[in-house]
Amino acid sequence: MDFEFSEDQQALRDAVQRWVGGDYAFERRRAIVAAGGFDRAAWDGLMGLGLGGLVVPEAQGGLGFGAVEAMVVMEELGRGLVVEPYAQGALIAPALLQAGAVALRDAWLPRIAAGEALVVLAQQERGARYALDRTATRAVDGRLHGTKSLVPAGDRADAFIVPAVSDAGLGLYLVERGAAGVGTRGYALQDGSRAAELHLADAPATRLVGPDHAQAALELGVDVGIAALCAEGVGAMERLTRLTAEYLNTRKQFGVPIATFQALRHRIADVKMQLELARSMSYFATLKLGAPARERRRALAQAKVQLGASARFVGQQCTQLHGGIGVTDEYIGSHYFKRLTVMELQFGDSLHQLGVVSALMDDTAGVFA
Repeated sequence: MDFEFSEDQQALRDAVQRWVGGDYAFERRRAIVAAGGFDRAAWDGLMGLGLGGLVVPEAQGGLGFGAVEAMVVMEELGRGLVVEPYAQGALIAPALLQAGAVALRDAWLPRIAAGEALVVLAQQERGARYALDRTATRAVDGRLHGTKSLVPAGDRADAFIVPAVSDAGLGLYLVERGAAGVGTRGYALQDGSRAAELHLADAPATRLVGPDHAQAALELGVDVGIAALCAEGVGAMERLTRLTAEYLNTRKQFGVPIATFQALRHRIADVKMQLELARSMSYFATLKLGAPARERRRALAQAKVQLGASARFVGQQCTQLHGGIGVTDEYIGSHYFKRLTVMELQFGDSLHQLGVVSALMDDTAGVFA
């Protein structure tokens, strides 16, 4: 199998890399985090690269690229520790809108592609853990009642895609933030990004996907998010590993760089092994997004389990290899560790995903004659 990137994909990577290096330096990121974790100017900068329409079909004003290009972008955003919810607004939302009602698709996808609208998925609820088929939010006569938690940039988004249950079953609904009965309370997460509680009290909503396809569409949207998270994690771990290697080659003890110490060389070798395991599973996850639902779900769950294991190992080892400086707020390495830690809890933690893998395991248990 050919894992070489095309010239267009490499050009895309270079463009995002230049933006991150030039417009999203660490000091600017720290200022964004201090201001609440979302910066409209930074978001507009991303959209100015045309990334809002990356996976939006050309018919709706997008570039019409696919999952591999999305992976390339997310790796670079991971290296730059970008806190703006690109995956939510430009990858997950378009995937859900394309699976839904034509009128909503045609109304919102061009706005997303042009960078004029930020639409995010609001599926998490207290008590539901990570189960996608468990929701207390109700839909009655086109109006929603309930509360969603940890909605990415929820108090800055323009609209939400909300799973809710009616008498007919689970559906996905589009709710505009400015509508009556919609309330948000924003807060910062541990990694510096922004989230919000979304309160819906008789809020007007338009059904995007009906009960026949809502569960399948929601699972696809979450799988798109997991694939994006895996790619972002690879970018973050790669950068943290490089920072650590540079530190080991600079820091001296007994008159020599500590990189010459055999024990530390073994540890950084183990770090690089975990990074490559995460990279291979990120590729696997991305390539499986077009597979049948059951196969795709298991593959994405497996990738998320590996991401959790690799992120924990790489984060802990690199922080320890830095010594005291590794946990200071002034040093960028600590922020990579925070981001990798938060990734574990997004779209299902490792324990949850292991349950998914187990439930979808074939009778062969992965052993084939």
